[in-house]
Amino acid sequence: MSQTEVPDGYHEAVELSTLTESGRELVQIDGTAVVLFHHEGEVRAVNNRCPHMGFPLTEGSVEDGVLTCEWHHARFELSCGDTFDPWADDVDAYPTTVVDGTVYVDPSPQRDVPPATHWRERLGDGLEQNLDLVVAKASVGLIDVGVDPTEAVREGVTFGTQYRQGGWSTGLTILVALANVQGELAPTDRKRALFQGLRSVADDCADQPPKFEQEEFTARDVPFERLLSWFRENVEVRDPDGAERVLRTAVASDCTPEQLTRMLTTAATDHRYLDRGHTFDFVNKATEALDLIGWEHADDVLASLVRGLATADRAEERSSWRQPVDLAGRCRESFDRLDDLVAAGADESWTADEATLAGLLSDDPDEVFETLETAIEGGATPAELAGAVARAATRRIVLFGTGNEFSDWDTVLHTFTYANAVHRATQRTDARELYRGVFDAAVNVYLDRFLTTPPAPEPDPDPDGDPEACLDELREAFETRGRVNAAGSAAAQFLAAGGDPAELKQTLGAAVVQEDTGFHTFQVLEAGFRQFDHHYDDGTVGPVARDALVAVARYAAAHFPTRREREQTFSIAARLLRGETVHGGDDTDGADTATADD
Repeated sequence: MSQTEVPDGYHEAVELSTLTESGRELVQIDGTAVVLFHHEGEVRAVNNRCPHMGFPLTEGSVEDGVLTCEWHHARFELSCGDTFDPWADDVDAYPTTVVDGTVYVDPSPQRDVPPATHWRERLGDGLEQNLDLVVAKASVGLIDVGVDPTEAVREGVTFGTQYRQGGWSTGLTILVALANVQGELAPTDRKRALFQGLRSVADDCADQPPKFEQEEFTARDVPFERLLSWFRENVEVRDPDGAERVLRTAVASDCTPEQLTRMLTTAATDHRYLDRGHTFDFVNKATEALDLIGWEHADDVLASLVRGLATADRAEERSSWRQPVDLAGRCRESFDRLDDLVAAGADESWTADEATLAGLLSDDPDEVFETLETAIEGGATPAELAGAVARAATRRIVLFGTGNEFSDWDTVLHTFTYANAVHRATQRTDARELYRGVFDAAVNVYLDRFLTTPPAPEPDPDPDGDPEACLDELREAFETRGRVNAAGSAAAQFLAAGGDPAELKQTLGAAVVQEDTGFHTFQVLEAGFRQFDHHYDDGTVGPVARDALVAVARYAAAHFPTRREREQTFSIAARLLRGETVHGGDDTDGADTATADD
């Protein structure tokens, strides 16, 4: 484009004759490295940084109107900068004009879409094609331009419930768990947490067929109790299609969140400890997701749980629940008496004490059941008794012996996260059926008894210790595999020395979101934080609250360090969005190289 006057906003770049002879020239305009090409008789200008990983496009090739990056071969339509390769993103293209033989460039043209819209679209691309780097860039970009992370969580939940035929699973659970702890992380770690959650959803949905929904019934006057009965019956006979139609009808009939939660948790406790606790935890996380993104999404979100409920493994079908003690049968006997037990405690008040904990941790199953039944007769609500059992489950991790098989970490983890999920569900509904979930958790605490025999040494914290030194010891423990007891001791010592629990949470959260963390470690982080919050009393950290964070520290230390491949991806994304060079340590892109840590 040639004109007689230089338009406003355009900057002098290079003589046209020089560009025509060389074919390409690199210039700096207002701090931006711009590469100009003379191709097919036209002058084109784009940002010199390849949007994929920042390699200088001056090193690329141009043929038939296509600019190809030399490094990963990302291809761009030269006139507009649009990419052929969704993993690469579009490169900024700049308008040019020629006045009196000189090329001028506008380095700040009006964008087609605002940055927030761009990053939302890129997040969609990353989720659809399971592109970690694209998801990482979108996670950083959205927060950097001021978008509430909950919006990205909503996108992830919507995607995960629509594009995974198997329904709700680990990816969505990770996303919601990390969303729940966002406010307790350092600012940059919030971006890491969002990335970890969203990339887990994308990975979970990769190569899965989409979910095709069942329609609700046209009837809208079916009483809730009948809908509940129908739902339980269809789950009982493992008919997910029928159960989904009933559940969608309940949503369309404006059943309350409490009623919908009761419907799901009742079906989840009609049989014992479904899928080693994962099924109930998924139910709890789905309802927590709706608290975050809005219950107007209940239709698809809750429907994603149905297949898991209907097809789950039932613990009473496993020998450990039948031999040498028929624990499933013992549960059934207690459930048959449940109405009478609740009636006996109707006018009573109950508080868990050390005797309760001792009974729940007993090696005698009769004592465990007696402790539970006596508590209900004494007035224990589902929430109160669930809290006591969650405390007992926490102790199993705190005292887990490192001489056990490594896989048994997950055994105590399953019990703890299940107990936490039941406890959290009791905050949403006081449905009597939740007592059954409490019994399931307590039975698993009993089954885990051998994993604390002999027990790990209890931390012996010194109140005169240095909190900052304790955090350093904790970080060091995470850098060497197997320093489980050292990590637990450092966490306990920090709290005993008067350290701020918020700072300990940030340190634990930072470690978890910077590693190639597995599903269970994300679970234990969030469950530990929630149990700590429940027992943290007016600035005083008692032993029960302390144990919750010690459990997180011990479990994480058993699984760290990892290769940190995801952290490398996140770091690349963060550095690129800050304008740093990541491709080799020089400044061949023509821009200054920043060295600040993200």
